[in-house]
Amino acid sequence: MKSSYKILLGFYLTTLLWLILFKFSFDIIAVIEHHQTRILNLIPFTGLSGSNVREMIENVVVFIPLGLLFAINGKHIGFWRKLGIIGVISLTVEIVQFIFGIGITDITDIITNTAGGLIGLGLYKLCSNHMDEKILNRCIAGIIVAVVAAILFLRLFILKVRY
Repeated sequence: MKSSYKILLGFYLTTLLWLILFKFSFDIIAVIEHHQTRILNLIPFTGLSGSNVREMIENVVVFIPLGLLFAINGKHIGFWRKLGIIGVISLTVEIVQFIFGIGITDITDIITNTAGGLIGLGLYKLCSNHMDEKILNRCIAGIIVAVVAAILFLRLFILKVRY
């Protein structure tokens, strides 16, 4: 069962990267050609507007499952180290966006992504204090599989990507 949680972590991480970097597009070259803008924002939470706040909430939400999955898979790793890994993943994504010019590189994204991972780690800790860990792990895995399957179904059969 432990290996299936690792596979789920890898699958979720791949899906997350596909979402963040390529906006679920199958034509990665078109995404790279379409953007070709390098914007770097190192001042957190600048230019707050309704759409920015929505994007920040979305960043938090999509990283919560990553925190949950790291909690399941990283029993031998300390809390702060897991949070650091989530932060490094977020930083890496932002750097890749800057290198390829496929999105805005923003410190706010790193903060909100890491906050989402923190919430996931905290939720797992809180729930594991009140629930059997095997049942908790299965529930989390089932919910994540269902959500990712729904998102992929919507992307493949309903939503159109503009690139």
